Amino acid sequence: MAAGTKTGGRAKGTPNRMTKEIRAVLKDVIGQQLEIMPDVLATLEPKDKLEFIIKLMPYVLPKVETVKMNDGEGISFDW
Repeated sequence: MAAGTKTGGRAKGTPNRMTKEIRAVLKDVIGQQLEIMPDVLATLEPKDKLEFIIKLMPYVLPKVETVKMNDGEGISFDW
């Protein structure tokens, strides 16, 4: 058998059993927390509520990249 050749085991990219089980548990926990989130948010002070929402934004909204204009490019508005 050649050096570095692996036989048997799970296919490349297949998570192991423990990883699969942990993900399932976390999915359930997060699902339960999502159900009570409106009630929890209602109890927070406005500043804390805003901080909470800001921390969750990267998981919900896509990142926006800054668009820069090169010198010499014209601006055209066709309204």
